[in-house]
Amino acid sequence: MQLKPVIAVIALALSLSACSSINKVVYRIDVPQGNYLEAATVQQVKAGMTKEQVQYLLGTPVLQDPFNANTWHYVYLQQHSYEDPVQHTLVVTFDNKGIVTNTDLDKPLPDVEKHSVNNAIIEATGAASEKSWWQFWK
Repeated sequence: MQLKPVIAVIALALSLSACSSINKVVYRIDVPQGNYLEAATVQQVKAGMTKEQVQYLLGTPVLQDPFNANTWHYVYLQQHSYEDPVQHTLVVTFDNKGIVTNTDLDKPLPDVEKHSVNNAIIEATGAASEKSWWQFWK
């Protein structure tokens, strides 16, 4: 029995199985779709506001009911890399005069402060923050 072909086949099988068992190596970007909804902005929408005020706060709705022009649907779908997508739907209902009568959010929105870790302000301290002779304008 020849040992070299057997070892080659085993090595090939192990290398192919090793490649397929590595999961989530490729970077996938976050994919937001629809109207970006923030908790602070959605809380500002109150009963008694006009359509123009709601559109100024939230933007143009993704869906407008063709059979009822007094219902606006704001849909926000967020998918972080390999996680399952999360959908938030805000339904704003107006009366015949264009005044908000009801808002309905299907589930609470995440706080923006929790996701702003990368927006930290970094300040220089020590000798690096001192003025140097060639930076006289600072």
